Amino acid sequence: MSSGEKGWLMKYLEYRKELLKDLSSEIKNAAHPEQSLYRVIQPTGLMYGQTIEINGSPPWADRDRMKILLAESLISSSLLFHDRPIKDADELSDVIMKTMENIGNFYNHVFPELSTPTKTLFGRKKTPLELAEKILDKRIEYSGTQSNNFWVQFFHNSLLFLDIFIFGQWIHTNADRIVADFFKYEREELRFSVVKVMAAAAHANTMIEPEERKLLEYFLQSAGLSAERKKEAIKIFDDGIDIEEINLPTNNSWILKKYFLEIAILTIWSDKKVEGAELNYLQKLCAYMGFSDDDLENSMMAIEGFVLEHWHELDYLQSKQDFQQVSEQFISRLSKITSNNKNRLVKEVQESEDLMELLKKSKSKELSEEEKAKMQKLLIVVLKTIPTFVIISLPQRFLTLPILLKILPANFFAEINAN
Repeated sequence: MSSGEKGWLMKYLEYRKELLKDLSSEIKNAAHPEQSLYRVIQPTGLMYGQTIEINGSPPWADRDRMKILLAESLISSSLLFHDRPIKDADELSDVIMKTMENIGNFYNHVFPELSTPTKTLFGRKKTPLELAEKILDKRIEYSGTQSNNFWVQFFHNSLLFLDIFIFGQWIHTNADRIVADFFKYEREELRFSVVKVMAAAAHANTMIEPEERKLLEYFLQSAGLSAERKKEAIKIFDDGIDIEEINLPTNNSWILKKYFLEIAILTIWSDKKVEGAELNYLQKLCAYMGFSDDDLENSMMAIEGFVLEHWHELDYLQSKQDFQQVSEQFISRLSKITSNNKNRLVKEVQESEDLMELLKKSKSKELSEEEKAKMQKLLIVVLKTIPTFVIISLPQRFLTLPILLKILPANFFAEINAN
């Protein structure tokens, strides 16, 4: 399946129907409904403008994956906020088709630059599926850029998250002109709030780093702000802004605050180090938004994992900082979590026959490269049973087998063999 082919959306829905069925029944299990949406979106990389491989999917190109993930995230949002449990496959199909209709209406009203006729050249009314497919094609094409710069691409793509957030509200409204104008205004305000978050983060250590200023330049290339708003953004970035002035809009949404927190962390991480004053700022930002220390720790880990997974691409900004220092900090966080979940991990390893066999074999002889790769993959599967890693994604390229063995609790393998 290629998302460049006509009819790709229908093929995608058929391909992912089992996942969507599971999503419709399980997505509401989190304590907060928006946490469920975060749990779906964050591991895909969409919030950071990246796309990771979808489990079991063909080797799609980056742009195809981005389009698929945007479609899947919009559908997930619709399923999450559906007002009653979905009873059977027919009702699920009805909800998904209604979502297709909502996608067409949403983008045609709130993104006039993507406006797409609802009829063909010969006057036939397009089906909701046809219209949604065409609009999603346009949205990803519009979010693209001719620049090969990693950070320009990052901001173009990470702003797709705001589409998903606003869409989650749109589906509960009647699509008239007043409502559409409100959401167009909100779309611009949310993008401008990202500037404020970045400015506050950049001033956390009282000095704007060159990398942080570059981030603003890249964001302004991506955000589609008016000339007047761009000028205002630059002034805010130069002068700084207090946390209290950010004015988080739209009912203080949990997932929106999480997005802003992680944009702030990423801004601070642009030079690949976090100083004491910057950590204090992040703690203050968390307190202002009502987040706990664990929320900050999880978001720090999510961003650190992202930075390590994409270290070479981040050299667009800065290549002189110590990779070892960043990785050791991340490994320290992972080790703390694995230690706190030692009993769970022991049980999961013992229940994996393949992993137990490889561990036993590794004691008497050197494993082949293929066996090492298999062991690495199985250990990552085990780590994903820890609740923290259900919510945030693990940097799989960074987590080589030696590193995985390093982060496991002390005497871990002795306990496996003893039980």
